[in-house]
Amino acid sequence: MPLESRRKAGNVAEMFACKYLEQQGLKLVLQNFYSRFGEIDLIMTDNNTCVFVEVKQRKLGFDSAIESITPAKQKKLILTAQYYLLKTSKNINCRFDVIAMDAANNVKWLKNVICL
Repeated sequence: MPLESRRKAGNVAEMFACKYLEQQGLKLVLQNFYSRFGEIDLIMTDNNTCVFVEVKQRKLGFDSAIESITPAKQKKLILTAQYYLLKTSKNINCRFDVIAMDAANNVKWLKNVICL
């Protein structure tokens, strides 16, 4: 799939995930936060907790989506989140969640999946 098509599909999946999480009571702070370390798809709040969300959609299903978050990707997410927290001077509780989706947009929400 060409890069532009992948980006468009990724944006659609992120919007779907955002709406899903908002229905669960989370509030969107920022979408697509970039740093020199990487990107965080969604930054949301869940009560007093800052939630960094990685959205993955794969045709092969949930397991394929979850497996695509490698240790190298996890490290990039952590560094990007730390940069965000430093940049915004926030000293709050935070966690990393994953929204895994299959081709039919079925959602599996995994909370607190990366430990610092």
